[in-house]
Amino acid sequence: MLAALGAVAAGAACRDALAQSRGPIRRPIPSTGELVPAIGLGTWITFDAGADTARRATLQPVLQAFFDRGGTLIDSSPMYGSSEEVIGALLPRISGRPAPFAATKVWIVGRGAGARQMEISRGLWGVPRFDLLQIHNMVDWQAHLHTLKAWKAEGRVRYIGITTSHGRRHTDLEKAIATEPFDFVQLTYSLADRSVERRLLPLAAERRIAVIANRPFDGGDLFDRVRGNPLPVWAGDFDCSTWAAFFLKFIVSHPAVTCAIPATSQTPHMLENMGALYGRLPDATTRQKMIRMFEAL
Repeated sequence: MLAALGAVAAGAACRDALAQSRGPIRRPIPSTGELVPAIGLGTWITFDAGADTARRATLQPVLQAFFDRGGTLIDSSPMYGSSEEVIGALLPRISGRPAPFAATKVWIVGRGAGARQMEISRGLWGVPRFDLLQIHNMVDWQAHLHTLKAWKAEGRVRYIGITTSHGRRHTDLEKAIATEPFDFVQLTYSLADRSVERRLLPLAAERRIAVIANRPFDGGDLFDRVRGNPLPVWAGDFDCSTWAAFFLKFIVSHPAVTCAIPATSQTPHMLENMGALYGRLPDATTRQKMIRMFEAL
């Protein structure tokens, strides 16, 4: 029995090494063709460490592991407490990292207030400009869109986007991305919430809009759902050895999805998440198998 278990572990290690040797999975931003890693980093709650130096110290290896494993896209918001400030403090401490793909949001009422908030965010991050600025949960989105369009034309931001979460305001979001020139849309998508498959993901593909998937673990509920259940053997067919990678590979294997942004404050969990950035992805038939398995739990 021990020999058999050792052989299984060795086989898994070999598969992981092979998957990593193929390089990270990157997806094109449809409006430009620029490639970004398919797994990014969300910072809601997890990076809201405030002035607590001990908590900040525990987040540095988390961020280091993210970059070491091929990540670049970091997503935050003024809504996330001190997360932007913490990111700005930690980024200079990360060794050997590429430039981050810095993505944040505007979350306030009023065009002038929005412009001021975005400038404050830039200062907190310590970046010369953001790669992506998004209108958070569609708050006063028409007003902020005027600013974002102007800033993009001036080169003060590279991409502009709009977001929603928890399955809210899908009808309004659909109208916005159908009529305005957004480069990105961010929305909730996971094995537990597939409602965007019906209209929003096809529309994003049609409009050549990059998609960022938030809440990929349904706030952690997906892990509760599978607790006590072993990972199916056939997960190895797409180089998957953890439930975290299983959930994330389902998301980023959708042709319309550009990037998923799981959030964590723990280095071991970060390493599991970034495992989804390597190896094969499930095909359409396997995706249906994943759905059936999950719904049967």
